[in-house]
Amino acid sequence: MDEDFDMPPPEEMMNEDELDLPDESHLFKVGEEKEIGKQGLKKKLVTEGEGWDTPENGDEVEVHYTGTLLDGTKFDSSRDRGEPFKFKLGQVNYEARLEDGSVVSKSEGVEFTVREDGFGEKGRPASGAEAAIPPNATLQINLELVSWKTVTDVTDDKKVTKKVLKEGEGYEKPNDGAVVKVKIIGKLQDGTVFIKKGHDNEEELFEFKTDEEQVIDGLDRAVMTMKKGEVALVIVAPEHGFGSSESQQELAVVPPNSTLYYEIELVSFEKDKESWDMNTEEKIEAARKKKEEGNALFKVGKYSRASKRYEKAVKFIEYDSSFGEEEKKQAKTLKAACNLNNAACKLKLKDYKQTEKLCTKVLEIESTNVKALYRRAQAYIQLADLDLAEIDIKKALEIDPNNR
Repeated sequence: MDEDFDMPPPEEMMNEDELDLPDESHLFKVGEEKEIGKQGLKKKLVTEGEGWDTPENGDEVEVHYTGTLLDGTKFDSSRDRGEPFKFKLGQVNYEARLEDGSVVSKSEGVEFTVREDGFGEKGRPASGAEAAIPPNATLQINLELVSWKTVTDVTDDKKVTKKVLKEGEGYEKPNDGAVVKVKIIGKLQDGTVFIKKGHDNEEELFEFKTDEEQVIDGLDRAVMTMKKGEVALVIVAPEHGFGSSESQQELAVVPPNSTLYYEIELVSFEKDKESWDMNTEEKIEAARKKKEEGNALFKVGKYSRASKRYEKAVKFIEYDSSFGEEEKKQAKTLKAACNLNNAACKLKLKDYKQTEKLCTKVLEIESTNVKALYRRAQAYIQLADLDLAEIDIKKALEIDPNNR
């Protein structure tokens, strides 16, 4: 833009309702007690914690706790055992009925009061140093959150999980086509190491380009969720690993159907150039390159990966307001070709709704495109919209009656 605009001071740019502030609905003052959840669980703040971050269900947490009855009798304590109690938030046990009050920040000390359904009508007998808990006893649990590790599902099918062992820097993460350098140790379930790179002084870091099938799918996708300096444990099910085939790796053979355990440190990465960093000529060339990559992948039956290439190609040229007339023509032709080829991918993947949408986009650009009409008709047949399929087939025949 050539114009200069007078910008208001930051505090005048949005009102209080628009500010992106932390949710303070869970805040307590020291000594204050509130009832939380729907099961009569009470929470009292004993000491303030650090920062705003709190664990979520699925995260692995470490807590110190002491459990007492109302008369002060201690029935359990992690402090007496000398080490924090570890569990996955959301488990069903009395320590983690904290799920209702899990908005606890690091080092925060709280006291939970669990009403008479704590151990139910049977109570709990004494065991070793642990005192008995009478039937229907009200429990008080003094708890301090020591630490937690974020656990996330990398894939929608939850067959690749990532546990953060050390937080990374900033917010940037590798994109498709980024060159990444990592320290990596890969193990089988029995502890056998099958790959180790970057951990000894003489060893080079393990380098690969994302989204290029240079590593297994689970590892590829996990690394793209990481930040520079982050260390994570990544668990990859066979479906996103080496599958049902045996694989000879650097240090050992990976048997068929193996679950893989990787400890990864993302040392550095260089992102692939994004569209906003390109001029118009570069955008068209990048779109053309992605289209060619998609065509090559389609020919060898890698329809899902081909589809991603076509989608990325379209993104490079989606907004053409800065293009010249000739560039707009090229972009228009490329968009139609990529959407049409992507529709062919979606047909192979049996995603008929997306096939219909992509063909419609092509027809908005080229209303007489016979292939788009035919592929949309195929999608309509699978979606049981036979009348619409007939309309498209008849129109295609009118345009090209000799098309076999």
